[in-house]
Amino acid sequence: PEHIKEAAIKAIKDNWSHYTPVPGYLDLREAICTKFKRDNNLDYKPENIVVSTGAKQSLANVILALVDENDEVLIPTPYWVTYSELVKIARGRVVEIKTSPKAGFKITPEQLEAAITPHTNVFLFSSPCNPSGAVYSKAELEGLVNVFRKYPNITIISDEIYEYINFVGEHESIAQFEDIKDRVVIVNGLSKGFAMTGWRLGYIAANATIAKACEKIQGQFTSGTSSITQKAAVTALTTDLRPSLDMVKEFTRRRERVLELVSKIPGIECSAPDGAFYIFPDISAYYGKTDGKTVIHTSGDLCMYLLNNAHVSSVMGEAFGDPDCVRFSFANSMPKIEEAWDRVSKALAKLK
Repeated sequence: PEHIKEAAIKAIKDNWSHYTPVPGYLDLREAICTKFKRDNNLDYKPENIVVSTGAKQSLANVILALVDENDEVLIPTPYWVTYSELVKIARGRVVEIKTSPKAGFKITPEQLEAAITPHTNVFLFSSPCNPSGAVYSKAELEGLVNVFRKYPNITIISDEIYEYINFVGEHESIAQFEDIKDRVVIVNGLSKGFAMTGWRLGYIAANATIAKACEKIQGQFTSGTSSITQKAAVTALTTDLRPSLDMVKEFTRRRERVLELVSKIPGIECSAPDGAFYIFPDISAYYGKTDGKTVIHTSGDLCMYLLNNAHVSSVMGEAFGDPDCVRFSFANSMPKIEEAWDRVSKALAKLK
């Protein structure tokens, strides 16, 4: 948005060019607290906030702070590819909880409780979810919270980076349940809701002990994030959200059109995403098929086939913990979306 660009330009002209505090400028952390109160009715103080160079770094800080060797981290599938890799870096153990399109790619309280062991330390999930677009309702979150109440040693990491890109109603944060809020770490940032992917700014909200641990870790990796980005972020978080909401309206239009186009292609089963800007269809009906040159055995094979034959990029489901699906983004213009799905349809028609 233009007003955010202008704030960055002003920061440059005002010579905000020095090193920044490791957890972020105080005015930005205050702005983040204001955002939480305004948008989520959550009360945080600046000492609960740590600003990082993107939500990925925020997540890395939290996992390195919380996960020790052989700790189990529960992650519903499908999940963002970085989740499992960060757990491995921390020498923890990833425990996948399988979901399905029929269940809206969401876990049940029964599944959650069945996965918990004495070694479970962290539960990590996203809502809205990348790649599935799953969005948990307040009632669904409360069902999970009822399980967490029985296991006070489990910390919940809630990735809410797609908070504003929600097609089914208001965003619900698991931190709204006051009795477990102190055990919740919210990860968020500006890349998705404000179209600021290259600006690199993420943040966490956590209890003061976890926040201080993340600050110590970050202090040895990158220290504070860009001064210019931080000043622009204050403007983004404290001014009119209309540009973001207008963007969501456009995503809604693209989503409806993509679902319409996909429904016409035989062999693809696709549930409607409730949030984010991806579809995650089951393409396993194409396994074993060939165009006479390439045999499709995996979702990775199909992605490469589409890249080489349709010149359309997608991401294999194996990377997200679901080998039967492929992720497609609709964060593009409508003409390009139309062209891409025409190419995909023609390429898939050649597989027999």
